[in-house]
Parts: sequence; C-alpha cells; structure tokens
Amino acid sequence: MVTSTAVSSVPAVQEGSDPVVGAARYGAVPTLMDSLLHDVRNPLNALSINLEVLAEKLKGEAGQVPPSQEKNIKAMRDQIQRVDGILRQFSDFIVFRGGASGEASLSDTSRRSLDVLAHESRRRRIKVQTALEADVRVRLADTQELSFFLVQTLLRAFGRSEAGSEVLVTVRSEGTYAVFEVTDSAGNAPEQAPDVVAALGLRAAQLGVEFQIRAGICRFIFTRV
Repeated sequence: MVTSTAVSSVPAVQEGSDPVVGAARYGAVPTLMDSLLHDVRNPLNALSINLEVLAEKLKGEAGQVPPSQEKNIKAMRDQIQRVDGILRQFSDFIVFRGGASGEASLSDTSRRSLDVLAHESRRRRIKVQTALEADVRVRLADTQELSFFLVQTLLRAFGRSEAGSEVLVTVRSEGTYAVFEVTDSAGNAPEQAPDVVAALGLRAAQLGVEFQIRAGICRFIFTRV
C-alpha cells in the first residue's frame, strides 16, 4: 500500500488578503485589462458599423430616418461612443506602458483622475471639493507616473475619510513649481496603507519630485513648465 505525507508539508491556507498573494493577483490586472480593452472594442466597432447600416435601411424616400426611430438610433450611437470613451479613459490609468520624459498637464490629469474615481467617492459618500488652477503643466522624467501619484493619493484620502466628510483637491502654481495637494479630515488617524505611502515616496524620489505627507495633507511639488 502506497502512502504519502505530502499533505502535511502544505502550509496553512492564508487569507485572500495575504500581501504576497495580493501582489501576484493584482500584478496580472494590467495585462488582463489591456486584453479586455482590445477584445471589447471589436464588438463595439461591429455594433457601430451595423447600427449605421441599420440607419441607412430605415431611411425612407426622403432620405431620412423616421423621427420616432432616429431618436433610438441616436441613443444607441451615443451609448456606444460613451462606452468606448470610458474604456479609453480607464485604460490610461490602469495599463502602465511607461512614459517618456516630457511635459504633462497637471490640471487635466487631476480632472481625469477625479473622473475615474467618481464612483469610488460616491460609494464612500465622500464630498470632493476642488480648487484646480487651469493650464498648470509640469515636467517629469516619466509623464505616465503623474496619474499614479494622483490616483493613489486620492484613494488614500478616500480610504481615510468617513462617510459625509470632505476631501479637498488643489492644483496651484507657486513660482517655478506646481503643487498637487489633497487634504482629508482624518487628521492624525493611523495610516491605513503605509505600503502605498512608501511607494509614493520612493517613486517621487526616483523622479525628482518632492513628496510631503503630514496627517491629513498629502502634497506633491513638481517643476512647472
């Protein structure tokens, strides 16, 4: 009779929140997301083409789609474009491709970061107040990392904030510098994501960006263009 003791050497089952397991799990997300975006756009394009074909077939002798059906055609066309726009927007923040050295709009990227996290702020019932100076541009050694700094900082603030509280997001110029600042109401509450704070500090140092964090204030200071 053959027996085995292999089972006894298997470590105890860890929770799904184990840092090593989590890192492996989420490490696959960008690749999967990139594939998803590519595959979803194919049927979206097919829907768009067939919708236009249908619109042509619905045209009467006057060469126009009947008003009652034109409304439906327009609604479908708008929703296809909306889905494509949402996929493109999230792709810019999820799929890291590495950016070149150059200029980036701190104002625009801040607005887009708030847009992609709008559902999260609503879900947590956080009131987001903004004071975003227009046309503030910065110089970075890797321009794509700007979205990393902004999204992670906003998520940190949302995670620290209680429902009904406010988070203030500010973009402003200060001489030759540009400041991105997020203020939450949690004050000196224990840091919920110290690994995120450490990652922000490390990447900022690598790119020559000043990173300041104190209680409820998280601030990045960039070289302004």
